[in-house]
Amino acid sequence: MLGRCFFLFLFGISTTCLFAQHQDRVDFMHAKVNIDVNPESKQIQGDVTYGFKVLESVDSVFLDARNMTFQAVWFNHRKKRLNYDGQHLVLHHRFKKGKNYTIDLQYSTKPKQTVYFMGVEDGLKGNEQVWTQGQGKYTSHWLPSFDDMEEKVEFDLNLSIDADYEVIANGVLKTVRETDDLKKWSFDMKQPMSSYLVAFAIGNYDKQEVTSTSGVPIENYYYPQDSLKVEPTYRYTKEIFDFLETEIGVAYPWQNYKQVPVRDFLYAGMENTGATLFSDGYVIDSIAFVDKNYVNVNAHELAHQWFGDLVTEKNGSHHWLHEGFATYYAYLAEKEIFGDDYFYWKLYDTAQQLNDQSKDGKGEPLTDPKASSLTFYEKGAWALVMLRNQIGDEAFKNGIKNYLQKYQFKNVTIEQFMSEMELVSKSDLTTFKKEWLDAPSFPFEKVQIYLTTQSTSVATFIKLKWELTTSLADKTTLLQKYWVSADPELKARIIAKYHKSFSNEMMLQGFNSNAIKIRQALALAYDRVPLYLQAQYETLLDDKSYLTKEIALYRLWISFPQHRAHYLDRTKGIIGLPNKNVRMLWLLLTTLTKDYDTELKEGYLTELFAYTAPKYDMETRQIAFGILIDVFELQDQNLLDLINASVHHSWQFRKYARDLLDVLLKDDKQRKRIIALSKGLNEEELRYIRTKLEL
Repeated sequence: MLGRCFFLFLFGISTTCLFAQHQDRVDFMHAKVNIDVNPESKQIQGDVTYGFKVLESVDSVFLDARNMTFQAVWFNHRKKRLNYDGQHLVLHHRFKKGKNYTIDLQYSTKPKQTVYFMGVEDGLKGNEQVWTQGQGKYTSHWLPSFDDMEEKVEFDLNLSIDADYEVIANGVLKTVRETDDLKKWSFDMKQPMSSYLVAFAIGNYDKQEVTSTSGVPIENYYYPQDSLKVEPTYRYTKEIFDFLETEIGVAYPWQNYKQVPVRDFLYAGMENTGATLFSDGYVIDSIAFVDKNYVNVNAHELAHQWFGDLVTEKNGSHHWLHEGFATYYAYLAEKEIFGDDYFYWKLYDTAQQLNDQSKDGKGEPLTDPKASSLTFYEKGAWALVMLRNQIGDEAFKNGIKNYLQKYQFKNVTIEQFMSEMELVSKSDLTTFKKEWLDAPSFPFEKVQIYLTTQSTSVATFIKLKWELTTSLADKTTLLQKYWVSADPELKARIIAKYHKSFSNEMMLQGFNSNAIKIRQALALAYDRVPLYLQAQYETLLDDKSYLTKEIALYRLWISFPQHRAHYLDRTKGIIGLPNKNVRMLWLLLTTLTKDYDTELKEGYLTELFAYTAPKYDMETRQIAFGILIDVFELQDQNLLDLINASVHHSWQFRKYARDLLDVLLKDDKQRKRIIALSKGLNEEELRYIRTKLEL
């Protein structure tokens, strides 16, 4: 029986159904891509030639291509009329089984998403960037390609742009040719990948070159002004690479590996094939390393080169095979670097989150394509922990190796993975699948038993919690008993949860520790610092942690007004994390401190108010907006910056700005100010603000 789709297509009524499934009768094998990128106009001019083989005779093929203008289409080197609806390009022909064909497309586009043009309008030379994000956004916004992950193609990219920029893309850089003021960068790939993994980044970069033990070239990119941050940012990169190759048991599958920081990235990182892009919020110095480092993201995105890029899910129902696996192997890499307890405490924390989710009735099966990140990442990692525990190390590692080798450069399902694990373990994993993959609940009791058998530190904490709820003994005495032999991580946990029951002696012992985590837990323990701890608390200002410095500065400033100038002097000039956490707090406190740097206060205020501008990263801007809205009245430029943020490409930052705008628009005075300022907005900003003002 012929379905409705065939009837509609036959009579030219609709071609929508054509794109609902994978094109399994043709195999697109190779794409030669030429792209001219114009940052000023935010346009792309391109041509792409696809070679494909017909597996079964068919009368049409299609590509996804969103909002493009096609100048010409050639089919087997002859011009061809196209059928294009603004989303999909359809070519009709009697394609014969076993034959090879080529399609050449010349096009131009101004992508509404997927390609992001940064710093083009801020007037700062060298601040310009262009980068892509294909997953969830679709490469078909800038390159006629395939939204379906099952179409794997070998993409060779050629990108032309102003000679001042560095270009990074998938594959090996073969040549750089300069003509007039343009450079053409040509990259070569050897293996196929899904279209969402095609990527490039353009900007002002230098690079560090490293080689893995197995001989794979690793390129770590950085902004020229960040040369002193290269080591702490990319710390342990080679160790992570070598560990994952050994642990996974399958050689790294691509020609080289690159890591590129970009501004206002949509996520922490993205595992484009052989070319990870990540948020430049992870570009840090050695002090920041203890507060926020790139190690986990580094390992996670590298693990995806096997789990996601080499072997790719068929669809969202099998997303565990990407995120759960990358999360698990990143945790293993951290275990190798930071030790066993680091690994088990991380699992303990995620188990608490998953148990809370489950108790609230919000648990999700790992087979649900609409499951949350907490489920796919953390429950997914836990499923692999427990699978390995059940079938043993040898069977687990052999199963992983067989799975990757059998399905390399292909698409897979959870069932196929589980079949491989059953085969190597010679066991029936039906019960495991029901409990860990299909059930929405989280097996917290089993997880607790596992953790207590693996980590003395975690087991001790669980035992302490139980004793504190069941024992009639004095709480302080009980805590003292556990405190004496506790390791630094356990002590930090005890402080965070039970510091109100500490004796003065225990608190002083904690401050005498050199462990950053213990001292940071103590910093957080008090909203107002007790007088007897003033001297000890002041030593936190010298800790090698920007988070500790920020917490200590604020709470000392609040607690001891007579010493405010002293605390500000001790922290003057400290910037902090990439989001300028310490600097912005210092600027705020300085402006609120009477008789401190009086002649410089106007300059401090000017600096603080300036941090909402688009030339700064979105995290810095959001902190600045938060400070200003709580303490001051936004200046006209801040309101313009807020409206600009309301159309930002990051949905999280955009939502923050829009929520703040909604609050301001309820105030008649602020509403009138915004109306007056709307005359100077660009088209996108004006369109949004008109919807809010109902103009």
